Amino acid sequence: MTAAGPARNMTPSRRDFLKSATLAAAAALAAAPSPALQPGLNAYSFNKLLNDAIRKRGAGITLEGVLEFAAQNHFAAFDPTGYFFPGYPDPPADAYTDHLRRRAADLGIALSGTGVRNNFTTADRALRAEGVSHIKQWVEVAARLGAPVLRVFADTQMRAQTWQSVSGGAPRADVLAWISAALRECAEHAARHRVKIGVQNHGDFLRTGAQLLELVRVVDSEWCGPIVDTGYFRAADPYAEIALVAPHAVNWQIKQSVFGEESEIPTDLPHLVKIVRQSGYRGYLPIETLSPPGKPYDPFTVVPAFLKDLNAALAATV
Repeated sequence: MTAAGPARNMTPSRRDFLKSATLAAAAALAAAPSPALQPGLNAYSFNKLLNDAIRKRGAGITLEGVLEFAAQNHFAAFDPTGYFFPGYPDPPADAYTDHLRRRAADLGIALSGTGVRNNFTTADRALRAEGVSHIKQWVEVAARLGAPVLRVFADTQMRAQTWQSVSGGAPRADVLAWISAALRECAEHAARHRVKIGVQNHGDFLRTGAQLLELVRVVDSEWCGPIVDTGYFRAADPYAEIALVAPHAVNWQIKQSVFGEESEIPTDLPHLVKIVRQSGYRGYLPIETLSPPGKPYDPFTVVPAFLKDLNAALAATV
């Protein structure tokens, strides 16, 4: 502004903010060395308490509260799942997103990703289009947060339904085409904001590593890749499925058992970490502990115990 010129409103617009944030994130990624493997925390580990707070069923805990817990327990990263933002499925207010990002920076903890719900296996074209629009909105939230990955589903997210039932019995090839077309459109939007679409296997349409890789190959975008959910491969040897996908992973969800949340067989964490190291992946390993039906569950004790085990496996496999 010159001495004689009029004063301008210097408040950044949403578009300007997103542009500057994404350019800064891209520059930082280009300049920084690849990080070593570091543990992260997925907010879903506090699912019940987060929902208690949202639905006013008691004190519960907020996303910021879980973020502070993550910092206190020396997690390197936090994944604030979208379901727990105020007003979900609508995007949060910019002020809330900006506050969460600043708070994470103050605590010295990275925001490794976020995630949303969607259903691309349905025969309802309008519902699939709604899912694409929803993901695009949350790509912009992820960009504003500085989160590099937005986690989405290719499996049915409707209670007591499967991809066969919601697709109306459509051939698998047709459903694959529906999902891949939707994800490709999402990835095109994500590329503009320098955010990757992470496709999470969830044991329905994607039951094996080969099926997850097939989908990503058909989408054919560098801005869409697999998230390896270690607890949702439905195969005789989940470790083999994990090893198949690991070299292509854009992020992870480390579960207490590779055989599903109700299994009493714990994940062989040293074996899992060796698979991750051999794959060449570098970055965050978010853990997600779950509450098995009918069993006591306290994330304030379960999460630190599982983190201790993961840290021991990381230390033992350097």
